[in-house]
Amino acid sequence: MSYWFEPQSVSLEVGGKPLTLETGRMAKQSAGSVVATLGDTVVLVTVNTAKPRPGIDFFPLTVDFVEKTSAAGKIPGGFFKREARLSDREILVCRFIDRSIRPLFEAGFRDEVQVTATVLAADGVNPPDIVAFYGASAALSLSGLPFRGPIAALRLGRVDGELVINPSHEQLKESTLELIVAGSRDALVMVEGSAAEASEAQMLEALQFAHREIQPVIDAQLDLQRRAGRERKKLATPAPDTELEAQVRGLAETKLAAAVRIEEKQARYDAISEIETDVVEQLSERYRNEAVPLESLAAIEARQSGLRQRVADTRQVLHDLRSELMRGRILDERTRIDGREPATVRPIACEIRPLPRAHGVALFTRGETQALVYTTLGSTADAQTIDALHERSSKTFLLHYNFPPFSVGEVRPLRGPSRREVGHGNLAERALARVMPAVEDFPYTVRVVSEVLESNGSSSMATVCGATLAMMDAGVPLRAPVAGIAMGLVEDGARHVVLSDILGDEDHLGDMDFKVAGTRTGITALQMDIKIAAVDWAVMEEALSQAREGRLHILECMERDSATQLPGFRERQELSDWAPRMEVVQVKPDRIRDIIGPGGRVIRGIQETTQAKVDVDDSGRVAIFAPDGEALRKAQGMIEELTQEAEIDRFYTGKVKRVTDFGAFVEIFPGTDGLVHISQLAEGRVERVQDVVVEGDEILVKCIDIDPSGKIRLSRKEALGDALAQADQAR
Repeated sequence: MSYWFEPQSVSLEVGGKPLTLETGRMAKQSAGSVVATLGDTVVLVTVNTAKPRPGIDFFPLTVDFVEKTSAAGKIPGGFFKREARLSDREILVCRFIDRSIRPLFEAGFRDEVQVTATVLAADGVNPPDIVAFYGASAALSLSGLPFRGPIAALRLGRVDGELVINPSHEQLKESTLELIVAGSRDALVMVEGSAAEASEAQMLEALQFAHREIQPVIDAQLDLQRRAGRERKKLATPAPDTELEAQVRGLAETKLAAAVRIEEKQARYDAISEIETDVVEQLSERYRNEAVPLESLAAIEARQSGLRQRVADTRQVLHDLRSELMRGRILDERTRIDGREPATVRPIACEIRPLPRAHGVALFTRGETQALVYTTLGSTADAQTIDALHERSSKTFLLHYNFPPFSVGEVRPLRGPSRREVGHGNLAERALARVMPAVEDFPYTVRVVSEVLESNGSSSMATVCGATLAMMDAGVPLRAPVAGIAMGLVEDGARHVVLSDILGDEDHLGDMDFKVAGTRTGITALQMDIKIAAVDWAVMEEALSQAREGRLHILECMERDSATQLPGFRERQELSDWAPRMEVVQVKPDRIRDIIGPGGRVIRGIQETTQAKVDVDDSGRVAIFAPDGEALRKAQGMIEELTQEAEIDRFYTGKVKRVTDFGAFVEIFPGTDGLVHISQLAEGRVERVQDVVVEGDEILVKCIDIDPSGKIRLSRKEALGDALAQADQAR
């Protein structure tokens, strides 16, 4: 019997919690299948492959992560009661698994691969994303695919100053650090996360700690692989076509060497494209001329297939030559594609309020990357509801990133946000979330939208900078401004150059993409992808230090430009003229009914009269959201009138609601009345209450007492006496 039908498992402790990886029990028809369990969270991960499609010149890898609500004992919300498209959270998990495993497949592998992680059980304590990662690496290691694994990952928190491995949901709420760190035996391969302004030294310490702690998980996977793994597929490595390479170099090297020195992106791309088109055409023509006469349909098809392969091989040699020339210039001359030195940041321009009407808006330009960023303020009713597996929560800070095709001069249909757009938006959101004011201090829902207008290197970090400016323009009291920078690396084993503010080509042809965002004090967000086997810790430390210098430079540029356009910009705390106004008032919970009224008539009346939104919760917190200050004051006055409390020695003009033998009940404001005893109606003896007041009379009264039960005693006699005394004094 095949091993695939004989369950095998390994177990170990990770962060003090039991982790089990099991294969051979579920989904046995997959090329690789692992059930990963941490605590009572269980995730099934499968790996399946298909033959490569003709003409594919990339690795078609798809990663899907699906949270089934049945795993948590819930029924999906909505009309259809069924899981629909992946949520943003699920997409983010797909991305961090994809980014970790993709560089570890052998170069030249073109089979279609799908990794599917399905949450089977969720305990509400251990997040299933890291469990899915364990399963994905183990399943790939068992599948026989040319995967240079296994690898492992963990989530790292810092609670009460101590680093915590795979913290629970509750611990994450108190953590000043949240990093997802993935690595191999020798090095890190992916990092993503946020921090409460951590220093570079603290961040490096956390990364080194995480790399040490993932090693036992790699050992466990190797043990499982030895017992249950399929033989790893070996790729046939074609012998290099030295003749083709020589022909390409002869036709293109000199021209390409000049083209890659063109500093402007579009002009450089046009020149490179023209060279590639010319070389492909010349070599294709040579191939056609060398072909023997055709005598059959099979021979014709073989020639066409050979021609297609010849074109593909030629383009690959041209790509490799272009990479060699660009990397060589950086390593030999320490000169970038656009002529900059390694640590130089491109020119920066910040425009505050380039457009009217928006609550807050900024245009941030760095070299050939440009982001137009809007900030919109809404009420608590505009908060996004997050329906997670175990809890429903509200999100009052949202950042959405859009990357239209015109930003890179391309043509493609506009559809919903791509996985890349979701991921880049989430990175920028995490960078800024750490400096957002508390909801209690700034009770608005804040939505930031970044429209990338041009892109040539890290539009996500441009979004961070633009969002800071746009929110400050709107009057959001950020704890500190945030800027971001993308770092790169080019190395050949003996030499290395760390690059600040990388271009798109330096990202594509380089060895690392390392994005760092933060304040003057420290780092608030981090994202790193490694494209080589290992990066030395000394190089990592150098990159973090150089990133800090670049970040501080960008912050200085932002502050300089904003201060020039709007004096006192950084110190401003008032809201933008276009921003709506909000006020929160606290009332006694038993007065909520007075605000809402029978069937909600009172609160609807307030909203219709003032055009303000009024939200009331069970604690008596009343949030008033109005389009302008006048509407806010009017709505607030109406609510205060409905909920005001009587005060001793205060005068009121009230209406007599009911007359009895012992006195009159007077309503001093809506919903609140008090008793004027017959002895307090007038000076001297009063025989009958009706001799002084009748129902419907408006009279001046004074509050003389409120007993512990809340009953109010009023006096008409004292109110009139005090009024006369004040009049005499005035005369």
